Amino acid sequence: MAEGCLRALRYGMVLFNLLFWLGGCGILGVGVWLSVTQGNFATLSSSLPSLTAANVLIAVGTIVMVIGCLGCVGAVKESRPLLLSFFILLLLIFLLEILSIILFFAYQNQIDHYAQSDLKKGLQLFGTEGNVGLTNAWSIVQTDFRCCGVTNHTDWFEVYNMTRVPDSCCLEYSDNCGLENPGTWWTAPCYERVKGWLQENLVALWIFALCTALTQILGLVFSMTMFCQAEKTNTFYA
Repeated sequence: MAEGCLRALRYGMVLFNLLFWLGGCGILGVGVWLSVTQGNFATLSSSLPSLTAANVLIAVGTIVMVIGCLGCVGAVKESRPLLLSFFILLLLIFLLEILSIILFFAYQNQIDHYAQSDLKKGLQLFGTEGNVGLTNAWSIVQTDFRCCGVTNHTDWFEVYNMTRVPDSCCLEYSDNCGLENPGTWWTAPCYERVKGWLQENLVALWIFALCTALTQILGLVFSMTMFCQAEKTNTFYA
């Protein structure tokens, strides 16, 4: 009976971690694809230039693949050390995610202030040599969200030292339109526009977070149950 339960748990654990591993492969693949095809699209942050969508996806995909592989091998070999390692790693990630959410809501105002300040520093690098990625990123954000600057279109006046904005701020794009009448520019702040877009999609974000949490909890339950069952089986046969 104990051996039958262990076999069922093993199949379930292998299937779960195989799907987990495939998910990691998918995330890694998207990250590599973005890195290759959109290599000139970088972060908006001046202090974290490596924090691009591609790099984040590659890092997350790699971690998921390693953890999934660890759990899969542990289940196939019924290795208690590997199962315990899988459980500990997944638990640490789960706890870090909860801690990050708590800190985000506790220090939301400070995070807002820091983010706006950092983005304004990034404006100073717009159009400069070696910052093609940041320049393209700002152009895309301002065009797609129909906004200009971080908190106001006047943020660009300090960058150019004159009454001027990038051409991506124009209601109708044309060369050097950023030198024309301010009435032809977008005036909405990009920070608030992006923040508003996130709030509009809050339900989808929470659903994604809930699905991620449930997947991790299932992994924790599977691994610890199999770990305990393996110990009972070993004790039984001993």
